[in-house]
Amino acid sequence: MQFLLVGGLISLIAMVLVGTVVTSLIEAAVTRNSAAATALYVDSVIAPLLPDMQQNEVLSDTVTRALDETLGQGALGRRLASFKLWRGDGTILYSSDGSSTGKQLPLDKDVENAFSGDITADYERSGLAESGAERGKNLPLLKIYNPILQPWSGEVVAVAEFHEVATDFERSLWNARVRSWLAVAGVTLGFFLILSAIVFRGSRTIDRQRHALRGRVGQLSDLLDQNRALHARVQRASERATALNESYLRRIGADLHDGPAQLIALAALRLDSKSVLDPGVGSSAREAEIMGIKGSLDEALHEIRSICNGLVLPHIEAAEIPDILRRAVRAHEQRTATKVDLTLSEAQYRLPASAKICIYRFVQEALNNAFRHGGGRNQRVVQAWVDGCVEVEVADGGPGFDPASIKPDSLGLAGLRERIESLGGQFTLESTPKGTRVKLCLNKNQMEHA
Repeated sequence: MQFLLVGGLISLIAMVLVGTVVTSLIEAAVTRNSAAATALYVDSVIAPLLPDMQQNEVLSDTVTRALDETLGQGALGRRLASFKLWRGDGTILYSSDGSSTGKQLPLDKDVENAFSGDITADYERSGLAESGAERGKNLPLLKIYNPILQPWSGEVVAVAEFHEVATDFERSLWNARVRSWLAVAGVTLGFFLILSAIVFRGSRTIDRQRHALRGRVGQLSDLLDQNRALHARVQRASERATALNESYLRRIGADLHDGPAQLIALAALRLDSKSVLDPGVGSSAREAEIMGIKGSLDEALHEIRSICNGLVLPHIEAAEIPDILRRAVRAHEQRTATKVDLTLSEAQYRLPASAKICIYRFVQEALNNAFRHGGGRNQRVVQAWVDGCVEVEVADGGPGFDPASIKPDSLGLAGLRERIESLGGQFTLESTPKGTRVKLCLNKNQMEHA
């Protein structure tokens, strides 16, 4: 709208200025050309009647009557409103009305220019006709000052001043003005319309970009809200992970206290028994007691190794996802003497070490739960890539359970969920009487940017 208002005003001003200049130039050119044509015509009619102006300073009666007859009748008489013949000293040698013949008057600028050899012309919209058929009427006049040249020398010997009735000239000049104004207006309008089209196109482009930018800002706002939600989830997961770590430590302490510590304490007590310390006890009894102590220590060592195997993580930072899953499945099969079906995706991508550790612990814990609660029936692990996310599913054919019955402080499933959500992933659990299925999904791109 600003462009339409300001641009339209500037275009209108420019059109008026250009139109005025062009009209003035056209008017001057038309006046000059018309004056030259009329001067040539009048000169062709009058020149044969004039004597040698260098030898005759006045016109004879014969020449005067010839001029009167020529200028007073016919086409020339109808076209000319007045006619004067000037001599170089300002004397009027002849005038069509006869009132100024023989008078000496000061030369005006147009007459002086004509004596210098130039045809001059002035257009007067309303002038008084001094002679001819239109005598005494106010008519548009074309005043022409034509130098009379000596045929042999080309010297200007006189100046013919005649006023032509410019009715046709005025009509032609009006048509030329109208056409010039229409041309200037058309060019200005076309130029303004082209600029308007460019501006409107740019405006529409800006509007589209503004809408796209608003959409992009909306998307970024949504992503920011999601990031805030994820950050809150990660923070809550970290807080819960800290509490779970304490629970893990208490469980490990309880396992060590209730298992290996009790067996070692039992072995220590049996070392102080009478069967070992009393020399009078038979060798067979002493040997049996020593074998019992050795069995307690072996059992304690086995339990300590089992606890360590669950705590120590194999070197998986440089391993790929298929190798990590094979290690977890192989360790479970060796520990439980059960069979696990493993299905791997053909497409594989690199993941950070934190994601690899999370996947290993997820498979390890899920298979342990499948063995303890599902009897190890139909154990299977399936890995796939879906839309840039790695999905790992662990399932069994056990009797299932009610997920709502799981306590919030349960270490196994709660630990899995917190570990996965701390990486921005998703954890799902489904359990039916035909089996249980747990699945993790980690976004590759989110972990790389993180």
